[in-house]
Amino acid sequence: MKPTEQGMHCVIAEDVEIGRNVILGHHVIIHPHVIIEDNVVIGDGVILGKTPSKSKTSTLKTGDLMPLKIGQGTVVGAQVILYRGSTIGPESFIADQAVVRERCQLGTRVVIGQRSTVENDCQIGDYTKLQTAVYLTATTIVEDHVFIAPMVTTTNDPYVARTEARHAAMQGPIIHRGARIGGGAVLLPGVHIGQEALVAAGAVVTRDVPPYRLVMGVPARVVRQVPEEQWLFLPDGQPME
Repeated sequence: MKPTEQGMHCVIAEDVEIGRNVILGHHVIIHPHVIIEDNVVIGDGVILGKTPSKSKTSTLKTGDLMPLKIGQGTVVGAQVILYRGSTIGPESFIADQAVVRERCQLGTRVVIGQRSTVENDCQIGDYTKLQTAVYLTATTIVEDHVFIAPMVTTTNDPYVARTEARHAAMQGPIIHRGARIGGGAVLLPGVHIGQEALVAAGAVVTRDVPPYRLVMGVPARVVRQVPEEQWLFLPDGQPME
């Protein structure tokens, strides 16, 4: 099916599936193996289904990739790049100039802020929000209802690119349900941010953060419990009434 509306100078490969009521802006490029569901809006200058490339010294593994899939009702802003092999859940919002790399899984109503980068093999749960210029390193796991403020940086290499041991040790942070990360915070490789935990702005998280605790400082330390009136979920996993 062709788009309902299409801007000027779009390039659409033959092996592309387009649903109903899809709107394309100007200069959109859609590579092969892209699935666009119903009621999707694609902004100007967007590249969909890009195949990853790597430098001669890169250790990135590409292999065969599944089609890029964009769920129904999603809005993709201008100059966004979405790589092949990823799934964008329904009714998500990808802001201008954001990048989502290969083999990423985004849930329902995810927000990816302007100029944010989601590296390969990340998982992002339902209703999670990444604000402007967030960097999610490869293999980061973010659960449902997480809030990540602008300029947050995550890391996944405890050896900082030295020694062969780094390949087996690489793991992005795991941010559990309902957690919040303040602006400019830095999360070190493999740390767990517990359910409903709050990381203060500018903190450097070097160790696991317990659930329902506020941490701040460099390195981050537990300061107090997160106020109960701010919780979305009880410790047993049930939503707050």
